[in-house]
Amino acid sequence: MSDPYNAPPAYTPSANQPGSYPPPSGAPYPPQGVPYDPSKMPRPSQPSYQQYSSITVQPQQQIVVVGGCPACRVGVLEDDFTCLGVCCAVIFFPIGILCCLAMRQRRCMHCGAIYG
Repeated sequence: MSDPYNAPPAYTPSANQPGSYPPPSGAPYPPQGVPYDPSKMPRPSQPSYQQYSSITVQPQQQIVVVGGCPACRVGVLEDDFTCLGVCCAVIFFPIGILCCLAMRQRRCMHCGAIYG
């Protein structure tokens, strides 16, 4: 252990020690590498950008509405009984109801198209 009452060593090294900085006066400085020559420096070039384009084609989805009109695709088909079907149901009562159901037509509420 060192004596706590003694002074610490000096922070500046003496000039006669090897590897000291700065070198003693009169000593030449070591070379600092390649000298700067602006003509040999690479010139910055314009950045080149490649243009990529991608087109994504999505098929149009068809939404089928149950009971929807195939002509206008907006309206809803409604069952209508024909005049002949109602007459058969009244005249030939028990069996006429089957004839009335068989002779019904479907009509669009929006465009009025009739489907048999």
